[in-house]
Amino acid sequence: MQVFWNKVRLLFGDSSLRKRILFVLFALILFRLLAAVPVPAISSAELAGFLANNQFLGLLNIFSGGGLSNLSIVMLGVGPYITATIIMQLLTMVFPRLKEIYHEEGEAGRRRFSQYSRALAIPLALVQGLGLLALLGSQGILPTLGMFDRITSIIVITAGSMLLMWLGELVNEFGIGNGVSMIIFAGIVAGLPSAIGRILFTFNLSQLPLYLGFIALAAVVIAGVVIVTEAERPIPVTYAKRVRGMKMYGGVSTYLPLRLNQAGVIPIIFALSILLFPQMITNLLAGSNNIILIGINKFVTAILSNTWIYATLYFLLVFIFTYFYTAITFDPHATSENLQKSGAFIPGTRPGASTAQHLSQIVTRLTTFGALFLGIIAVLPIVLQGLTGLQTLAIGGTSLLIVVSVVIDLVKQLNAQLSIREY
Repeated sequence: MQVFWNKVRLLFGDSSLRKRILFVLFALILFRLLAAVPVPAISSAELAGFLANNQFLGLLNIFSGGGLSNLSIVMLGVGPYITATIIMQLLTMVFPRLKEIYHEEGEAGRRRFSQYSRALAIPLALVQGLGLLALLGSQGILPTLGMFDRITSIIVITAGSMLLMWLGELVNEFGIGNGVSMIIFAGIVAGLPSAIGRILFTFNLSQLPLYLGFIALAAVVIAGVVIVTEAERPIPVTYAKRVRGMKMYGGVSTYLPLRLNQAGVIPIIFALSILLFPQMITNLLAGSNNIILIGINKFVTAILSNTWIYATLYFLLVFIFTYFYTAITFDPHATSENLQKSGAFIPGTRPGASTAQHLSQIVTRLTTFGALFLGIIAVLPIVLQGLTGLQTLAIGGTSLLIVVSVVIDLVKQLNAQLSIREY
């Protein structure tokens, strides 16, 4: 505890660090104020019920930091920017030039890649805003809007999303931590008081063992998320000795860290988008008089309303997408080439194709455990609700993964800043 307070004193004692921390707090407060500015003519009760029954919009509400639950001017949150980033990373598999920019041009290439992602986020925000207003209008949550009002609302919603994206970039530059992640984190934490209030309001003394078991399980899950998030496999790497002039270079041994969970929370987003997209389409077509469309609507609703079928499909999709996204973000052949160019090799493995194959085998084994972990985290709330029958008792896997990852990253960055100032 003494060490903790010493670090807090050091953080706020340094004027530069204090300014960065205060800037992050100011940005998060501004974000929460924007999330409280609603669009006029909303039925809040109907919206709350609709969000509770639609997991895709529930996930979108997480990425908007709770802005969607109020239908605020930032109701899309940073969702369009995250979607644009994912699409750009997928396009690196199709267009070699994009892959060059992202992997081979260093920091300048990554900045250029981010600029492309920001530009792509604008049309995505327009499309998402239009689709979301149409969906909420079909559910009777929004009144029928005229053409001018609809266009104005879409422009305001898009501008709100771009404003949050810009705010996240400012946090990256003038604050501490990843700005987009901090915005999502603030939205999740802001929803904790209402979640705790719902649990206390529905508390029943006869279900005390169930609540105690839930608390114990939550502690185990949090510990598991921390362990798996931090887990990595070190691959030993040795640099060959080279003589230049009268000096000898190299001969240093280090390691290449391969994370157990390379994909983060992205596979869960992929899986939810694929799984719940048919639901959004059927909701939009629910008022149709076409017999075929009515039959398709009933069939899709019957399958996805079954908790265990839904959980099984969800788990399988997360498992598959974890492999898919890891293949995008980690290229064994590129890593092998970089090691060979820098005069490094893995002891016991020939440079080149053999090193690439060795790394590929290790990543495949690691990804298996990471995919199982993400799949379990994703379906845990569904399984808990199915077993207990209590909607209030659910450990939100996606939210928990985001919160833990953001906290770990923030602590690391703060410790790094302190270490720099100590030296």
